[in-house]
Amino acid sequence: MLRYLLRRLAYVAPIAVGVTLIVFLLVHIAPGDPISAILPDDASAEMVAEARREYGLDKPLPVQYGIWLWRAAQGELGTSIRSGRTVASELSMAVGNTFILAVASGLLACVFGVALGLVAGLARDRIADHVTSLVTLAGVSLPHYWVAILLVIVFAVENPWLPPLGIGPDTSDGWRPDWAHLQHLILPAIATALIPMAVIARTMRASVIEALDQDFVTTLHAKGLLPGRRLWHVLRNALPTTLAVTGLQLGNMLGGSVLVETVFAWPGTGFLLANAIFQRDLPVLQGTMLVLSLFFVVLNLAVDLLQSWADPRIRRA
Repeated sequence: MLRYLLRRLAYVAPIAVGVTLIVFLLVHIAPGDPISAILPDDASAEMVAEARREYGLDKPLPVQYGIWLWRAAQGELGTSIRSGRTVASELSMAVGNTFILAVASGLLACVFGVALGLVAGLARDRIADHVTSLVTLAGVSLPHYWVAILLVIVFAVENPWLPPLGIGPDTSDGWRPDWAHLQHLILPAIATALIPMAVIARTMRASVIEALDQDFVTTLHAKGLLPGRRLWHVLRNALPTTLAVTGLQLGNMLGGSVLVETVFAWPGTGFLLANAIFQRDLPVLQGTMLVLSLFFVVLNLAVDLLQSWADPRIRRA
């Protein structure tokens, strides 16, 4: 297991460096000048040049990349052009809020996705399978931002049962485990969990059917193994593929759904990223994209390790 971990870490290092380069270049090739967002329209050329020197935008791109990468490696992601606060402080709050939303929606997606996929796989070509397939097809087909708007209309406008906006009552910018804050979490969690739940369910169904068609199931049945024990072996064989897909879906949720968080004004990474794009806040945009991208790299490593634990054959591949 240690040898497999070291081999995977050797792959992660160059990927992480490549991610930083892509994030840096994507932000700089985007149209527009971030300096124009903080200076008045009638700013003189001297004021523009001074602002560019202050933020290091007067240097060549390779030099800017080297300075930015060195500072990022030390945890210094710069200062927001708009708010004047450090990017790290803005990101810490946003990541925490997105993590709360991702955990809630991830639990919904995993529990209902695995359950629906297992039922559909065990009841292949029967009514339960067809009903589950219709549900998951709707789940992957409906845009989550449209579902978010629909949830607001039904449960907040037409029937004022749940709050439509924010993370908590009044001007709260942090989430706490009480009923007042929990109400604000319900609708965003449902909207965010819909697509991952459907994807996990479809993957689980295909994996269960594939496992059931293998010869070892017939052998276990011939040996008189109890149905519960046979089901456990089927799940063990269905887990690796499902874990890989689940990890990617959880990564999407932890990365923050820009549209869902914007609809519900949930102050997470997606909401922060959207504001940084509209305001052309270059340091916040770079820092947010870097943290989210590196998180995907780390998450994929964790999923690889979980897969190797569930199926030791992967370590020998």
